[in-house]
Amino acid sequence: MFDKKIIAIINGANLDMLGDREPEIYGSETLDEIVSSLKKKAESHNSRVVHTQSNYEGDIINKINLSFLKDVEGIIINPGAWTHSSYAIADALKNFKRKGPVFEVHLSNINEREDFRKINVLTGISDQIFCGKQSESYHEALDSMINILKNKQI
Repeated sequence: MFDKKIIAIINGANLDMLGDREPEIYGSETLDEIVSSLKKKAESHNSRVVHTQSNYEGDIINKINLSFLKDVEGIIINPGAWTHSSYAIADALKNFKRKGPVFEVHLSNINEREDFRKINVLTGISDQIFCGKQSESYHEALDSMINILKNKQI
C-alpha cells in the first residue's frame, strides 16, 4: 500500500465565522463542517488533510513554512482578505511551490465583487484557483489536488 498523500488546507482571516458571516455570499456551512467533509473525502482517496485556520497573518506564514519542512505534498489555501494584500503569505507560498502544488480557494467569485477584491497578490503563484461555488470550491480543489499528487503532474 502506498503512503497517504498529506495535503494542508489553510484558512485565513474571518473564515472561522463561516455559517454566520454573510451566508448569501459565503454559504451556510461552517468551516468545521467543510473541513470534516474534506477529511472524509481525502481518506476515501488514500490521502490525509491537515487543517489550520488563523486570524493572524504570522500563523498562516508559519503553517506554510512548516508545510515546506514537513511531509505535506500540496497546499490548498483560502487566505481570505490577505489574498489582496499579503506579500508575506505570497512569498511563503512561492517557496512552498518548490516542493509541491499550491491551490487557491475562494467561496465567492472575487472577480465579480468590489474592486479591491479583484487585486490578487497570489497571481502567478497559485497553480489553480477555485472560486465562486461556496464550499464546492474546496471540494473541486481537493479533487484536483488528489488527482495531481496521485499522478505527479506538477
